[in-house]
Amino acid sequence: MKTIDKIPTSKIGRTTELVKTGVKVGGNYLKYYSKKAINPSISRDSLNEDNAADIYDGLKNLKGSALKVAQMLSMEKNILPNAYVERFSLAQFSVPPLSAPLVRKTFKKYHGQYPEELYDTFATQSINAASIGQVHQAVKDGKKLAVKIQYPGVADSISSDLAMVKPIAIRMFNLKGKDSEKYFKELEGKLLEETDYELEVQQSKEITGACAQIENIRFPNYYEALSSKRIITMDWMDGVHLSEFTKTNTDQEKANKIGQALWDFYMYQMHVLKAVHADPHPGNFLVDTAGNLIAIDFGCIKKIPLEFYTPYFELAIKENIENPTFFTQKMEQLEILKPEDSTEERAFFSALFHEMLSLFTKPLNAVTFDFADPAFWGQITDLSEKYARDTELRKMNGNRGSKHFLYINRTFFGLYNLLHDLKATVTVKSFEKYL
Repeated sequence: MKTIDKIPTSKIGRTTELVKTGVKVGGNYLKYYSKKAINPSISRDSLNEDNAADIYDGLKNLKGSALKVAQMLSMEKNILPNAYVERFSLAQFSVPPLSAPLVRKTFKKYHGQYPEELYDTFATQSINAASIGQVHQAVKDGKKLAVKIQYPGVADSISSDLAMVKPIAIRMFNLKGKDSEKYFKELEGKLLEETDYELEVQQSKEITGACAQIENIRFPNYYEALSSKRIITMDWMDGVHLSEFTKTNTDQEKANKIGQALWDFYMYQMHVLKAVHADPHPGNFLVDTAGNLIAIDFGCIKKIPLEFYTPYFELAIKENIENPTFFTQKMEQLEILKPEDSTEERAFFSALFHEMLSLFTKPLNAVTFDFADPAFWGQITDLSEKYARDTELRKMNGNRGSKHFLYINRTFFGLYNLLHDLKATVTVKSFEKYL
């Protein structure tokens, strides 16, 4: 794979890169409409593919939070056209890495030493490259290690990067008014946390220690003496990415074993720790030869305040969803229904969220749940398409709900998609044996 010798770190440099991307996208629209003038029946598929490729190519050179947003969007399989999902999913663990000279320069800047001065051996060619950092293999005292190095300038450019992608997000998610700012602040805060590798090591040790009792899941050890603000050293974990495993696996028992470990891991965090690994994409999980799940990245941890946790999970209970008075009360507590809403808005959003919650909480109300169930995923697709076409929804203020929804919903949707890819059946309350 081609390597990168330089990343734009100034606001002007990064803006210039995005402007270039915008020009390419504009050209794609001109080509599309020229073709459509000749053939009105032509679909938008080729336009989506060209735009997805050009946008991703621009973002992968910038790296950082702009690319991280693309990674997050790649998990929204029911929002974006498939061309975008496929292209943006490359940001999960496969982007052009830094060149060897830039790796050494970056390491020296962050750690005060060159890598070969710190480890017995250090591979300057990265093993995995993602949105915020890339991973190298090293050896020290006979132990094989994984060394994650943050890309230069990432932490300093988060605010300006988000300002650049904000207009796209506002249009995509129908956000209106000053109230939308709370979502961007939440996103900015989490991205800043993800660039603090000292915090990540601390969070990693806390969560892996608490979850060590869960069966069939493994975690690396972390080495603080070999880590710093922008570098993390941990155990090297042998395994294949979860996405690669799901493509080739034919053993249903093994899929269920891994799926149950994944489910118990998330439910234990949600209900016991009230802090959750909020980045559930395939690049953050491996499967070893014994069929164990391995969790390898704890940069994005969402703490769940009790004032959100309680009404959120009360609305996950079927009987509560079907109780109109209770349902309305919780919708208000979760900031989905607002005091200034019109009668029309209250009725519309009550019906919308009743339909959504009735569907998305089905797994939580079952004894066991088959995430391969085509009927369940067909209903999700139908519901997504229904509201994507809804002209009334576009007229209304789409920014609904507490800021905490942003990462908690993302966590559940990501978890559901991973379990769907595994085609796993899980026992829903199994995590309670660890209480």
